[in-house]
Amino acid sequence: MAADDALAKAEELLGRLEEARARLEATEDPDEAIDVLQQLAEIAREIEAEVQRARRAAEADAADA
Repeated sequence: MAADDALAKAEELLGRLEEARARLEATEDPDEAIDVLQQLAEIAREIEAEVQRARRAAEADAADA
């Protein structure tokens, strides 16, 4: 996966993160809040993985240049 692809995926995930954050702010139900927090944590892990992929791809591209 190219660095640009990984970064695009990370940006998509950031959009999902923002949507989940807005749902968390809007809810007053503790159970729903817990569910949304779990979703936020999972999305954050996915973002970190994409950033790492982008970093590795960029380093590989730099090494090939």
